[in-house]
Amino acid sequence: MDNPEWARILHSMEQNSDILIIGGGLNGPALALAMAQTGHSVTVIDALAEKVRKNAAFDGRAYALALASQRLLDAIGVWDRVADHAQPMLEIKVTDGHAGAGPSPFFMHFDHAEIEEGPMGYMVEDRHLRRAFMDVMAEEKRITQINGKTVIAQDVTANGVMLTLNDGKTVTGSLLVGCDGRRSGTATRAGIKRTGWDYGQTALVCAIEHDLPHHGIAHQFFMPPGPLAILPLTGNRSSIVWSERTETAKHINSLPEADYLQALRPRFGDFLGEIRLQGDRFTYPLNLTIANSFIGERMALVGDAAHGMHPIAGQGLNAGLRDVGALAEVLTLAGRRGEDIGSVLVLECYQEWRRFDTASLAMATDAFNKLFSNDNPLLRIGRDIGMGIVGSMPGLRRGFVREAAGLTGDLPKLLQGRPI
Repeated sequence: MDNPEWARILHSMEQNSDILIIGGGLNGPALALAMAQTGHSVTVIDALAEKVRKNAAFDGRAYALALASQRLLDAIGVWDRVADHAQPMLEIKVTDGHAGAGPSPFFMHFDHAEIEEGPMGYMVEDRHLRRAFMDVMAEEKRITQINGKTVIAQDVTANGVMLTLNDGKTVTGSLLVGCDGRRSGTATRAGIKRTGWDYGQTALVCAIEHDLPHHGIAHQFFMPPGPLAILPLTGNRSSIVWSERTETAKHINSLPEADYLQALRPRFGDFLGEIRLQGDRFTYPLNLTIANSFIGERMALVGDAAHGMHPIAGQGLNAGLRDVGALAEVLTLAGRRGEDIGSVLVLECYQEWRRFDTASLAMATDAFNKLFSNDNPLLRIGRDIGMGIVGSMPGLRRGFVREAAGLTGDLPKLLQGRPI
């Protein structure tokens, strides 16, 4: 046992898994749980240390989970861990206007009462959702977590995929899934290029406390530099996703707290009373980036690794969870038929399922941003009339509510709340 070469070999060996997932944010753990619960062994590799990922400090980030996404979380055993911290979204109000000048008289108002299924969705803070995923994964014996390590190489072997970590260890599996974000190293190492462009906008993200209750109403206020989303959190608190031109956003984010609020107030208005910052502030550059292929040799991409979009419709995480549901269903059914889950024929089924839906959503968010993030008077008149028409027609409103709830299209079983 004192042989250094033998020690090196032992050090480099890791137990094989059916599926290797790079990225431990939200989509990666969701896929890991979905696959483990259908009998597959999974290894999740994340660059952040476990202590950092479990940090429960409130940092202002939150997610708008569509009703279909909530059903998936319930199906994989996560929802019970966050339900007490979730704020139902009961209404959505969409308006157009200028900062400090108030909204246009034309608007769209969507109420969850127009559908039978319940709230359109839920707002859940990142700190609660991330911790819930880690806790549920820790209880699942089929999941191995490797934290604080990065992947430096990925190679397709005769029977699967081998990853080399930055500590020299290797892990192997039948299939590799990249859940590692818009700058996916998984996609880059596989030679997959991306298509997209920068919007010249940056999102300012924070949470605020306000004097008056929000009543579960989400607001989207379109202004020439970009949209402002006011999303209800539990208590008298709201999450803010505020898009501005990049240089303006950089300046605003550099301001002291009092001046930051002074810049926000004329955009926010006074309908919730006095407002105060809670937690940290963040900025995120806004762009569109879509992988030219969602699959490679024994590899698939999920979430932002496959498609990063403008947050104008709040569909980023929801689109990723649709990927999770579709991939989990395709792989599970293929495995039950005795097929190789890493084969190109199986992976093409996943890509075919998700490609059209993703392209449609990307085009819609891109078009909406270009239509509303300007002050062209003709476009303003046209879009205000359009909002007025949609707001006055019950059938169209109901369609928008179902779309916001994630209930349209070819839904994977998990997003219907059904087991695979």
